[in-house]
Amino acid sequence: MVKPVRRIVVVGGGTAGWLTAATVAARHQSRMPEHFSVTLVESPNVPIIGVGEGTWPTLRSTLRKIGVSETDFFRECDAAFKQGALFARWTTGAPDDAYYHPLVLPQAFSQVNLVPHWLNAGEDSSFCDTVCAQGLCCDDGLAPKMITTPEYEGVANYAYHLDAGKFAPFLQRHATTKLGVRHVLADVRSVELAENGDIRAIMTEQAGEIEGDLFVDCTGFSSLLLGQALGVGFKDCGDTLFCDTALAVQVPYPDEDSPIATHTISTAQSSGWIWDIGLPTRRGVGHVFSSRHISDDAAEGELRAYLGSAADHLPVRKIRIRSGHRETFWKRNCVAVGLAAGFLEPLEASAIVLVELSAKIIAEQMPANREVMDIVAARFNATTTYRWGRIIDFLKLHYVLSKRRDSAFWRDNMLPETISDRLKDLLHLWRYQGPWLHDEFDRVEEVFPAASYQYVLYGMGFRTEIEADSLVADARTAERAIRENKVMAERLRGTLPKHRDLIRKIVDRGMQAI
Repeated sequence: MVKPVRRIVVVGGGTAGWLTAATVAARHQSRMPEHFSVTLVESPNVPIIGVGEGTWPTLRSTLRKIGVSETDFFRECDAAFKQGALFARWTTGAPDDAYYHPLVLPQAFSQVNLVPHWLNAGEDSSFCDTVCAQGLCCDDGLAPKMITTPEYEGVANYAYHLDAGKFAPFLQRHATTKLGVRHVLADVRSVELAENGDIRAIMTEQAGEIEGDLFVDCTGFSSLLLGQALGVGFKDCGDTLFCDTALAVQVPYPDEDSPIATHTISTAQSSGWIWDIGLPTRRGVGHVFSSRHISDDAAEGELRAYLGSAADHLPVRKIRIRSGHRETFWKRNCVAVGLAAGFLEPLEASAIVLVELSAKIIAEQMPANREVMDIVAARFNATTTYRWGRIIDFLKLHYVLSKRRDSAFWRDNMLPETISDRLKDLLHLWRYQGPWLHDEFDRVEEVFPAASYQYVLYGMGFRTEIEADSLVADARTAERAIRENKVMAERLRGTLPKHRDLIRKIVDRGMQAI
């Protein structure tokens, strides 16, 4: 007898649990509640990790699809705009060493590859400033849109910085009141398996037995369902990405009119790096480092030196990081999302986007019945494994391109055995053929586009050999694109509002609904 999949049980809350529950419920609203249900079981006693404050532009479409007002999101989640990341002291360690990884594509990206033309011109300005206006807008502290720009639309591409401790409750309220998600506050006592090895039910302290057809494991690092109950192992990536500890601190602004950075600031240290994220009410700052290369006390010393004496009294929270992911992500009738699936250092804010991508596949490819679930699971595993591998390579790229040799941490990152064969091959290829369209980044499963690789490679001084005669065919197109970018930069810098000013208007007046 065919067993339909109708009862979805998400175990664990936080951003991963509630974003998954909301995405699935929104997709299947027409079947709810008679023929489909989404239940989220959350312990009242387990605190949320809640340090992930950076997102990708994908979150805009995710929030729109689940029916969230962008104005409400800003008002309730202490949200700010994010237009990319500034990487400081990553290449040489010098005080003026910095480059942007913005969120907009290079000018005329689908028509012409501007890299060889920029290299041939002698690099009078940075690659980012030559091909897009977003870095200059970030320098000026400008927002990516105006108050008259409709919700979720932008003058420039953007993502968000948010307070993770407020985001999960915000999603919870929306999912339960607007999308029909059932919320159960209960501690999981045990996981009950069926004769065929599927998860039949979870046993809870406060709510008894909760059965389901598909279980989503959002129980964090412990991975109670996929890892413990179903025995799926963990693939450690600490031999490639060394950072295994974070020290996080919340930093108040000097005054209520202090500018809010419209980008993540990532500043390299002796054995790791410091993130600095601006929210309307505070900054979220943290030092991610390798405990094999520096002690906790020394790492905290670097963090406090970065913050200055005004932050001497602020308490620091220590978080252990185990870089890696589950050997498989969907086994039998259980799929892991969020920290239960894995975690990597937050260098490119990959945590929340991986939740989004996983939830999207689960919602859109929801198995009709148990008989076809293994087919869907195999596709999910192939796609998700590929994505984790590509993210690991992209994060490692930042370390491999560095010219810093001032500590064992930076020297060890250059050891050949810490670099994947795929990344080695790409670096060799890029010496002669830089990344652009119509190459290995065309896959639907790709997480970072070719443009992201361009911004990092050429922001960090990578050189691709060029032949001058190969530039003739599209020289005029390139010249026009670079000229148009200069005009656009001047126009945006003259019209876009300051970041804090726009957020205040959004909170006070709201954005135009679509």
